[in-house]
Amino acid sequence: MSPRPKKNRTCQCRFCGRAFKPTGRPMSELKHIPFALDELEALRLCDLEGLTQAEAGEQMGVSRGTVQRLVAAARKKTAQALCDGCALVFQETDDRGRETGGR
Repeated sequence: MSPRPKKNRTCQCRFCGRAFKPTGRPMSELKHIPFALDELEALRLCDLEGLTQAEAGEQMGVSRGTVQRLVAAARKKTAQALCDGCALVFQETDDRGRETGGR
């Protein structure tokens, strides 16, 4: 049985790079944490813009529960990167919701 296909998500946030990392250490020395653009968008809408999860879900075209899951994952990854000195590596997705790697 295959998993349910990912619903298309509307993401307006565009990070201007491929990764966010601690200064002074090359990427090759850092643990890489994959960070999906829909996770970044959910984090931006809820934590930066102050929208409720339901409002963010409407803007992204997904359910409130999906936004809740995305925000929880984004917060955990961000905390790990900050506390452990890891690099957040941004992953793009294709029109079917599959990761295509970095930009």
